[in-house]
Amino acid sequence: MTASEIRALFAVASRPEVVSLAGGMPYLAALPLDSLARDVHDLIAEQGQVALQYGSAQGIEALREQICEVMRLEGIQGHPDDIVCTVGSQSGLDLVTRVFCDPGDVILAESPSYVGALGTFASFQTEVVHVGMDDQGLQPEALRQAISAVRQQGKRIKFLYTIPNFQNPGGVTLAVSRRAEILEICRGADIMVLEDNPYGLLGFDGQAYPALRSMDADNVVYLGSFSKTFAPGLRVGWALAPHGVREKLTLAAESATLCPPAFNQMIISRYLAEHDWMGQIKTYRECYRERRDAMLSALDELMPAGCTWTRPDGGFYVWLTVPEGMDTKAMLPRAVTARVAFVPGTAFYGSPLGGEERHRQMRLSFCYPTPDRIREGVHRLSGVFEAELDLMQTFGTGGRSNTGGPQSPSPDLA
Repeated sequence: MTASEIRALFAVASRPEVVSLAGGMPYLAALPLDSLARDVHDLIAEQGQVALQYGSAQGIEALREQICEVMRLEGIQGHPDDIVCTVGSQSGLDLVTRVFCDPGDVILAESPSYVGALGTFASFQTEVVHVGMDDQGLQPEALRQAISAVRQQGKRIKFLYTIPNFQNPGGVTLAVSRRAEILEICRGADIMVLEDNPYGLLGFDGQAYPALRSMDADNVVYLGSFSKTFAPGLRVGWALAPHGVREKLTLAAESATLCPPAFNQMIISRYLAEHDWMGQIKTYRECYRERRDAMLSALDELMPAGCTWTRPDGGFYVWLTVPEGMDTKAMLPRAVTARVAFVPGTAFYGSPLGGEERHRQMRLSFCYPTPDRIREGVHRLSGVFEAELDLMQTFGTGGRSNTGGPQSPSPDLA
């Protein structure tokens, strides 16, 4: 197991003088906190002996029924019996990997991919093979080539891990026209699909794309979460799986946590029953769309020539590529000195695929800072870029150490 580059940033990024474009933290000030406080009070007063007691490893039935209603927005016809409530979708990633993978097994994942998933896969000693993406998401032909190359090496592929909607970190969405083809490729190759979908309801135009699970219920394990559409501190997610897989996930959950927190689940269940949760999601969409627009406008205005970036239609992230010769990981300490933080692209790869390009990439998050802070953060970042380009012109080198590898962050990032 290795330390997450994002976790290492939190100590610095949480300083008030630093504009953090690093962490994907929801903007919780948009929640009706006074009303939620009353709900928590009433829950303890009315059902405290149940809410504060041990619960089922599968999760409370009422919430599992409500989760089915949430998933119907993306075309999923699930059954409460096939849902396992998890301690955030991160726990779901752990449980699925624990059930399916042995050391040396291969997991296919988008290039780049979610750093939390990569950490989980590494902890079970699996090998991640990245599959290329473009502005329409995962490339079917790249998937075919990856499957062929891995099997020619005599290795065993356990599943494809994908974030199809507003991907973390790339910000791109898998085109609807590609979804059936991706599923057909995996089904034909006898490869399960692990669909991680925390951002699916946060499309800025209000559109909900059809979930992969809605198109192939037998070969897709679906992971959902309330962290992005409600509150991450409650740590409640879920896995929807074919029945036989669900039984194994429940056993794995019992060994990992004994039971997920019933109190947190009951808070969410009451919220879904008594609040306009769809209206709250709309509020989040509007909030994040305004922040996305602020970031894209600032990037258009301030970024030096040679920089490119994605233009997400939802979610939290923009994926930025800097000119050749620059190294985002080596630049990070200088950015923090300029009081702005980002996540270097190297954090989002679990194998050598991607080569030197990963050193030229970074993830920028627009979900938490206000629009004015986002513009200021991009302004500070552009100053770091300009200084780096000036150094490259003066000395003819990029942001590399004398050993040729990427420089480590300064000690205060640890």
